[in-house]
Amino acid sequence: MVLARTADTKAVTLQRQGRMGAYPPSRGQEASQLGPALALTDGDWVIPGFRELTALIWRGAPLWRLFLFWSGNEEGSLYPDGVNVTPSVIPVGDQIPHAVGVSYASKLRGEDAVALVYIGDGGTSQGGFHEGLNMAGVLKTPTIVVCQNNQYAISVPRSQQTASRTIAQKAVAYGFPGILVDGNDVLALYVAAKAAVERARRGEGPTLIESYTYRLGDHTTSDDASRYRGEEELRKWEAKDPLKRFRLYLEAKGLWDQGQEDEAWKEAEKTVEEEVERALSHPAPSAEDVFRFTYETMPPELAEQLETLKRESGEGGGD
Repeated sequence: MVLARTADTKAVTLQRQGRMGAYPPSRGQEASQLGPALALTDGDWVIPGFRELTALIWRGAPLWRLFLFWSGNEEGSLYPDGVNVTPSVIPVGDQIPHAVGVSYASKLRGEDAVALVYIGDGGTSQGGFHEGLNMAGVLKTPTIVVCQNNQYAISVPRSQQTASRTIAQKAVAYGFPGILVDGNDVLALYVAAKAAVERARRGEGPTLIESYTYRLGDHTTSDDASRYRGEEELRKWEAKDPLKRFRLYLEAKGLWDQGQEDEAWKEAEKTVEEEVERALSHPAPSAEDVFRFTYETMPPELAEQLETLKRESGEGGGD
């Protein structure tokens, strides 16, 4: 979580400097992302939306590639073999049907893998969420849906985008359990997800976990959260910062001290700087990549267009 917080802060800085594209901060949601991911094994799948930095790092997605992705280079979605993480999904809610498909495939093949998918509270108002949950319930797929309820669907408070008392209870309509969990308690989320994973492996179907948390930063670097929420609300949630809470817990158990705390942040800063340097020094994508990597076998019409691009680029001296 310290590494993710450090990388998150650096990403925002890079965007402000014009060295990286628009970025969705995840400050305050680290426990919501890490806790469920801890319950998975290597063979399981993670299907992220776009604000799951902590989970992606834990699952083995190279940090430099994540920086590369948010710099506008799609090569950043190319993870090493064995890292069962799908690319980020920017269209809100579309990752839910993807996750159901992945987990259904696992079920049909007789595999033991589950698929864990993340979504925000605003995404639960999208059709993909309801269609995906309905299909997961009908097929009893080994799917774990983690809703990071960070209280805002972009600038719209949760109360204005659903009348449901909780998001967890939405699972009842689709025939499987929903559970509400303190989203700033990494251990509580691990316990809830572990039970859901075990249930899925037993063939008992999906679970919806509502992680009740808060987005301490802006929705994205294109947003200004101060326009729709007040300082008093923000201060209340900053006191519940998941990193602060877990540190105090570890200290109370005699498992952590200030020296370890300082060393963790120092090591994280060093790692992040190295990963950023690798990402920003990576060759920029070519316009030809759009043609090369869209289809496994390039259709004739695209091959013709690619030849036109090469010819005109050579004549004009540009790209």
